[in-house]
Amino acid sequence: MKTAILATALATLMAASPALAETLKMSHVRPQDATVDVELRAFAASVSEATGGDVEIQLFPASALGDYTTVQERISVGALDMATQPAAAAADRRMQISSFPYMAETWAQARKIYGPGGVVRDVMTGLYAEQDITMLAAYPVYFGGISLNVENPNPASTEPNGIKVRVPGIKSFQLTGEALGYIPSPIPFSEAFTAVQTGVVDGVIGSGAEGYYASFRDVTKTYIPANTHFEVWYMIISNESLAALSAEDQAALKEQAAAFEATRWTVAEADQARNEQRLVDELGATVAKLSDEDLAAMSAKVRADVWPSVLEDVGAEWGQAILDKVAAASK
Repeated sequence: MKTAILATALATLMAASPALAETLKMSHVRPQDATVDVELRAFAASVSEATGGDVEIQLFPASALGDYTTVQERISVGALDMATQPAAAAADRRMQISSFPYMAETWAQARKIYGPGGVVRDVMTGLYAEQDITMLAAYPVYFGGISLNVENPNPASTEPNGIKVRVPGIKSFQLTGEALGYIPSPIPFSEAFTAVQTGVVDGVIGSGAEGYYASFRDVTKTYIPANTHFEVWYMIISNESLAALSAEDQAALKEQAAAFEATRWTVAEADQARNEQRLVDELGATVAKLSDEDLAAMSAKVRADVWPSVLEDVGAEWGQAILDKVAAASK
């Protein structure tokens, strides 16, 4: 009798007690209080509110859980929940399609390609799915440029200039640097600042004004807005972590992720301009003036010299089919 009473009381207590919140750990690549960190905090708050506190997102800025390649691998096997970061081409070379040089040349084109229903967006969703990862949102960041700790007297020229730059260990960036006249040197991101500071290299290719302000502000004297690539990050979640949520919480998470992306598309272009101006106002850097003709010449050179090699790397037939769809969508 006492046992039955105790069991009933325990069941009543458990029913009355609030369920424990599911805490999802999310990594991102920028320092605390950088733009993406602020925006992700707002996203986390919106998810908490939309799920009635059932889902809490804990942020880990500045790659505190590992570099983005390691993080993607950990998400793939369910060892980490979430991230908002670049696609890791080391996990699948086909993911280079996301940062293909000069694929988009305007913000309007970029949204058609990378936004909801976009060609590259759909391709990346599929590539992530092959790694047991769900893409929740795309995060447009900027058009890429070149940061130098030295002057470049002819910033629009694609002739060899003897300036050595750090590039990511991704074939498309290495070849793009060379096509634009630089001497590319693949160096891990964690070592890049020191490499510029000590003169191992003279600058960096692979980021944009926001990234250079966040991570290279003390070694950026010249910024060349060459539109080398369109930088887009992806909000991803482990399929295992997503499946652990109730159907209602999954729907709420996806809805808030879509709203997060939609808001970002409305501010990203202005954010790029603001960060370019910060390089001038706060760092005293020089921002090179490039005309539409200059940018068109750079694009033509890279498309001619770089695209065939990168296509071979990702699979010529597979990659060309995507580029054909991109061209059609960009008209």
